[in-house]
Amino acid sequence: MNRRHFLRGTGVALALPWMESIGRAAATTSNTTAPTRFACVYFSNGVEPEHWFAKGEGANMQIGPGLAPMQPFREDITFVRGLFNKQAFISTSPHLGRNPNLLSGAKVSLDPADIRVGTSFDQVLAKEIGHRTAMPSLVLGIEPNELRLEDGLSMVYGSCISWTSPTKPATKEIYPARTFDSLVGDGSGRELDKSVLDAVLSDTHSLQPKISRNDKTKLDEYLESIRDIEKRIERAKKEERIEGWRPTLAKPNMPRPADTIPQDVPAHMKLMLDMIILAFQMDKTRIATLMLNNDLSQMNFRFIEGVKGALHLDLTHNGKAPVAEAMYLKTNQFHVQQFAYLLDRMKKIDEGGQSMLDSSILMLCSSLFDGDTHGADQLPILLAGKGNGQFKHGRVLDYLERGDDNRKACSLYLTLMDKMGVKLERFGDASTRLAEL
Repeated sequence: MNRRHFLRGTGVALALPWMESIGRAAATTSNTTAPTRFACVYFSNGVEPEHWFAKGEGANMQIGPGLAPMQPFREDITFVRGLFNKQAFISTSPHLGRNPNLLSGAKVSLDPADIRVGTSFDQVLAKEIGHRTAMPSLVLGIEPNELRLEDGLSMVYGSCISWTSPTKPATKEIYPARTFDSLVGDGSGRELDKSVLDAVLSDTHSLQPKISRNDKTKLDEYLESIRDIEKRIERAKKEERIEGWRPTLAKPNMPRPADTIPQDVPAHMKLMLDMIILAFQMDKTRIATLMLNNDLSQMNFRFIEGVKGALHLDLTHNGKAPVAEAMYLKTNQFHVQQFAYLLDRMKKIDEGGQSMLDSSILMLCSSLFDGDTHGADQLPILLAGKGNGQFKHGRVLDYLERGDDNRKACSLYLTLMDKMGVKLERFGDASTRLAEL
């Protein structure tokens, strides 16, 4: 409807008075395009710097050996060089002071009694726009959260890049089957029992007067999780769309994975990438993160041809030994290959005149640059997806020589949040957007 709508009959057109609902409909025109989605794919322990570069533009872009799997997608990516998080750079903890703040730029508490970082920008998005879908966000991984200590600090710092609050990491799912069930149900016909949630909330209210202030903060975070479940129940009851864009899938187009964790690492990673695609296709969420490995990862890469009996941590901390460097390069290529798989699948999914890749914003990143030296002076970042026409790709954006104030990763995050429809005056250490993006 236009702001001035006409009732039409034979030989007559009668103008209606201005009405609020018609005005609102005109201001927010019927949306027939897919919503913009965001996904971050993370790999640990940095890159082999000599082989991580890009030059030129478009189909003529020259990319380093570490990025070889991106060769077919050079016109679909933006290579970002030189951004960093200052709090990570100045941290005295070479790993755990630089990993959990990757997506927040916040200071990491190095007090073992106080686990504290900052809310990651993916979870800021989830809080602002997550109510539009059944799941506010999808937080996935391959390796489990580790509870051991490393240099006196909790390895929860190395296991999580997505934080719902400064003190609470988002729950990371590593089981493909459980992820599948959270998206589509387990087929048993059981319904979530809201009365159980009501009982839990009643118990917590009686508990509140008896606990300390710190415990009340923890309880509030727990209650917020319960409220999220309540909201999901309500949304699940009214999954209806009268007009505009509709998801390309109403039901899953893949079988439910086995209950167990796949023992084949590449198969596990592909399944979790498939879960992101399924979630986007069914419009169950529009925000996702996937950790291909934990920081200080113990993942063994012997499944890659030419990589022999070495843990990822050992390959990346190799003293520049030539043989180990060559194997490090292969692990970089393997991680980029997973990102290429995501791009390829999304590019082939038509959503009514454009691909899923066209409507999405994707980021590949690590929390270190040179893994061997724990380099935090810049971050390896690749961007892909047009975000519904908001990005032009096939470019190299180099910020390395522009001064620290123009190299803030949080400026990138402000820009990405803008593109997702969430506008903040400030995030982390940044109050300006990233130039040229």
